Amino acid sequence: MRGWDLLVDRGDLTKTALAETDLQVPLSEGEALLEVESFALTANNITYGAVGDQIGYWKFFPAPAGQGRIPVWGFARVVRSNAADAPEGLRLFGYWPMSSHTVARLQKRPSGYVETSAHRAELPPTYNAYQEAEPSDDDDWRSLLRPLFMTSFLLDDQLSDTQLATLVLSSASSKTAMGLAWLARRRGVKVIGLTSPGHAGLLRGTGLYDQVVTYEDIDGLKGAGPAGYVDFAGRAAVTRDVHAALGDALVLSLGVGVTHWDALAAPRPQVPGVAPVFFFAPDRIRQRAQEWGMAELDARFQAALKAFVADNAWLKLRRHTGPEALQALYADVVAGAVKPDEGHIVLPG
Repeated sequence: MRGWDLLVDRGDLTKTALAETDLQVPLSEGEALLEVESFALTANNITYGAVGDQIGYWKFFPAPAGQGRIPVWGFARVVRSNAADAPEGLRLFGYWPMSSHTVARLQKRPSGYVETSAHRAELPPTYNAYQEAEPSDDDDWRSLLRPLFMTSFLLDDQLSDTQLATLVLSSASSKTAMGLAWLARRRGVKVIGLTSPGHAGLLRGTGLYDQVVTYEDIDGLKGAGPAGYVDFAGRAAVTRDVHAALGDALVLSLGVGVTHWDALAAPRPQVPGVAPVFFFAPDRIRQRAQEWGMAELDARFQAALKAFVADNAWLKLRRHTGPEALQALYADVVAGAVKPDEGHIVLPG
């Protein structure tokens, strides 16, 4: 019996290959073989590859030299086990590779399951945590929005520490930016979205933004102070232009993602004004878990997520089945060719 991995060229994220895997490989004590049932694929996953060396995303799932297995969020079920805590049939939600199957070293803890493989020991614990998950009608929404909207939720929580009148978001068509826009506007902040001309009309139709501005028109960007900027695009030239346009009104600048992943190789221009700060969601999770407790953090998040889904019927789910369909979808996501009003779910086979 054979499985497969979608391998990505670490030097060129547009290049992929499907590789067969042996599902009869012996399991060491404590290991389990899981069949990946479904997962979401978004621009956020491309960010994992774009900054994989800097943050360690390539380390989660080992791959041949020069290639990598980009992590995704979804569901998997244990189909063979040599782990006392992980019986066959156990279904988990969490962080998986773009593969039909994967091997994990799982231990049960009071808060759920933890992947304890040696190569993951020094990686952020948020990504090593798994939750038992019985099948539910909202599984696809959970795969698509839990990781993205959690980042939106944590960003909004951090931004609420600063009194802002205006918030500007780059890559405004990304799901994480959309979630943040919805949350910030609920707090009374004016939100301006930056996007490409091709996405501007659709974004205006969602009602998530008070104003939508194309990248070509950043020079005319105006926002009442104090203003904040959250960069999801990762394009330094855009950050420079936003800083210049907002001037002294800008008091806070956060870098989050790299939806424009190809911009990483471009020269880094000097950015005027306030210094950009990198936002890393696991750090905010740790802070709020200590202050609120994980149960309270999860309760607040779940309430916000449920309200977001109910309030944004324009967002539609699209399903893709099999490795070739995944490879084609991945190519579209890397190229920025997916529609902002669609969420994509992959069923490996």
